[in-house]
Amino acid sequence: MAPLRSAHRRLGTRTHRAAMLLIAVIAGVGVLPGVAVAAPAGGQQLNAADMTLLNGVRLAGLWEMPAGQMAAEKGQSAKVREIGAGIAGEHQKLDQLVVDAANKLGATIPSEPTAEQKGWLAEMQKASGARFDQIFVTRLRVAHGKIFPVIGAVRASTRDATVRKLCEDANAFVQHHMQMLESTGLVRWPELPPAALPAPGEDGLLAAASANSGPQVGVSSTVVWLVFLAALGTGGIATYRMLRRS
Repeated sequence: MAPLRSAHRRLGTRTHRAAMLLIAVIAGVGVLPGVAVAAPAGGQQLNAADMTLLNGVRLAGLWEMPAGQMAAEKGQSAKVREIGAGIAGEHQKLDQLVVDAANKLGATIPSEPTAEQKGWLAEMQKASGARFDQIFVTRLRVAHGKIFPVIGAVRASTRDATVRKLCEDANAFVQHHMQMLESTGLVRWPELPPAALPAPGEDGLLAAASANSGPQVGVSSTVVWLVFLAALGTGGIATYRMLRRS
């Protein structure tokens, strides 16, 4: 009877090893690029560029909403008052979109303007008449000009569908706001900051794209898949042999 018990133990050991090998192979699928059906919760897929976009859009709303409300109340020209009310209302909608996106992604975004933005609001609060109109248009046009290229860069490189949708919505709002501000005739074009362009040549463009794409994987997904399939085949053969022996 002893040999029978020994044979049972060997059969159990081989079956256990085969099962563990199969589990390991199947578990490996979950870590391969492009295999997961949905992005994990908590914002793990967001890179630095994605967070820059979320934070930038949120901060823009936190100070441009009160700035627009201020312009609607104390702007000297009817045009500035109309534009101020329009920008405040549209930023309220955009702010809700970025808050919804952040909640969906599990990302933490600012809850109040930066010290610099608070300074701009204080500057507007102290100004009046034509000076107020000029400060309002200048500050907001420069701010919109800075966030505009960020939106485009993130939209071009982000891997997250929620961030892409926010980029598209924000792009429409920001472009409209720049057009409204420019319609006042108060934009001082020579004083606008120059565009931050990539270095000349293809290398510069590629570097700019890479800078906005977040951490890169050193090995291509094709190579990873080939290695995985080879491992899967080897594991399958080993499993078959183990089961056949048992």
